[in-house]
Amino acid sequence: MRLFGETNVNFVGRRGMAAVLSALLIGAGLVSLVTKGGPKYSIDFTGGSLVQVQFTEIVSVDEVRSALAAIGHSDAEIQRFGPPNEMLVRIPDKGDEESMERVKESLRDRWPGLSLRREETVGPKIGGELRSAAGQAIIFALVLILVYITIRFEFRFAVAAIVALVHDVLITLGVFSIADFEVSLAVIAAFLTIVGYSLNDTIVVFDRIRENLRTPARKGYDVVLNRSINQSLSRTIITSGTTLVVVFVLYLFGGEVLRDFSFALVIGVLIGTYSSIFVATPLLVEWELRRPRKPRK
Repeated sequence: MRLFGETNVNFVGRRGMAAVLSALLIGAGLVSLVTKGGPKYSIDFTGGSLVQVQFTEIVSVDEVRSALAAIGHSDAEIQRFGPPNEMLVRIPDKGDEESMERVKESLRDRWPGLSLRREETVGPKIGGELRSAAGQAIIFALVLILVYITIRFEFRFAVAAIVALVHDVLITLGVFSIADFEVSLAVIAAFLTIVGYSLNDTIVVFDRIRENLRTPARKGYDVVLNRSINQSLSRTIITSGTTLVVVFVLYLFGGEVLRDFSFALVIGVLIGTYSSIFVATPLLVEWELRRPRKPRK
C-alpha cells in the first residue's frame, strides 16, 4: 500500500536546517535538566511513599498541603490524579517507617470520609538500584544495536543509527524535564520502546539504501540516499501515523497511570520518524564527504 506516488523531496539537502532544529531541541532539554538538577525521578528511583486518596468532596491542594505541613511534611508532593476528588500524595524517604501512617491518620482526622485507593513504598537502596539498572539496560541495548547493525550493514551505518537513537532519547527526556513530568519505571520502558521503534524505522531506510548502492549504474552517494528516503517515505508515514493514532488515543483515554508512558511514546514516535529521515541518513552523507567509500572491484 502506497499513500502517495513517487516523491522527489530533497531531504538530504535540508540536513543543515535539521541539524539546527535538533541542536535547539536538545539544547533546550539540557538547559532544563541542568537548571532542575537532572530528571525528576519518581519514588521508583528516589525512594519514598505514595498514597492515592479519594475525598467525599472536592478538596484544594493547599488544604491538603496545610494538613501535612502541620505534622512535619511540608516537603510532600501533592497533585490531583484522575477525578477532581482524588489526589496523589508523595512523601520523600526519611528513614521513618511510620511517616506514612501519620500522614494517613492526619488526612482521615481532617476528612473522615477519605478512602485509600493505592499505596506504594520504595526504599532508597532499592530506588538507587533500579535507577542504575535502568541506565545499564539502555546502554546495553545501544551496544547490542551497534554490533547488530555493524554486522548486517557497515560500521558507519551503526554509528549513524546509534547517534539517531541517542538523539531521540535526549529530546524525549528533555521534553519530560521541560513539562516537569516524572521519570518512572514505566517511562524507562517507554524509552526502550522508542529505541526499538526508531531503530526499526531507520533500518527500513538503511535497507533501501543498501539495495540502491548495489545498483551498477547509480549516481552520487547523496542522490542515492535521498532517493532511498523518498522510496520508503510512504511506508514510514503510514507506519508512524497509525502508531501515533494508537498511542495518542492511549494518552487521552488510558487514564492517569498510563499518561506519562503514552506521552513518552507520542514524543518518541514523532522524534523517531524525524530522526530516521533527517538525522541517521544525513550522517551517512557527512561521513561519505569526509571518508569516501572505497569502490568495490
